[in-house]
Amino acid sequence: MNIEKIKTKIEGIKNQKKHFKINGSRNQIEEFDGIITESYNYIFVVETENVKKSFSYSDVLINNIEIS
Repeated sequence: MNIEKIKTKIEGIKNQKKHFKINGSRNQIEEFDGIITESYNYIFVVETENVKKSFSYSDVLINNIEIS
């Protein structure tokens, strides 16, 4: 899989509620539900109930973020 395919998939699930699993540093895992509200050239924005978070497409590529 490459960055262009990931961008296309992100565009396809935009504005849909999804479950996100973030593999952080020091083996910390964060899970939350959110909606991908915006996508740009290098990042996409996920809005949760009260917070907006941005992630890069490369995070998805290297499996730091799982979207289901």
